[in-house]
Amino acid sequence: MKEFSRTDRISDFLKRELGTLIQMELRDPRIGMVSVTDAEVSRDLSHAKIYVTVMGKDDAESAAESIAALNKAAGFLRSQIARVNNARTTPQLRFYFDSSIGRGQHLSNLIQRAVESDRSRNADNDD
Repeated sequence: MKEFSRTDRISDFLKRELGTLIQMELRDPRIGMVSVTDAEVSRDLSHAKIYVTVMGKDDAESAAESIAALNKAAGFLRSQIARVNNARTTPQLRFYFDSSIGRGQHLSNLIQRAVESDRSRNADNDD
């Protein structure tokens, strides 16, 4: 079994805690329904890139307002995490839109259309 590095453990911790904090503590209507999809912590633990998706907003442009509001609340979120985290330091938080979900859905739709196209072509050939 692979040992998890400290940065991996902190990333997992940040994902869990931020997911809860954003839903429970932030009252900014610009944020909307946010899911934390990933957290990348720098090796020196001073910075963390937090990747999020916003329900109903599937590109970075439409999610920009939510991301801006999250980055504005980053100091508050960091202080809340520092209270429950017993580490010496809590990383600076920076939020980014995670476009991989939208890309995945787009690719899935393309594959589905190609499969349906092949099926209809094969059905035409069977006649």
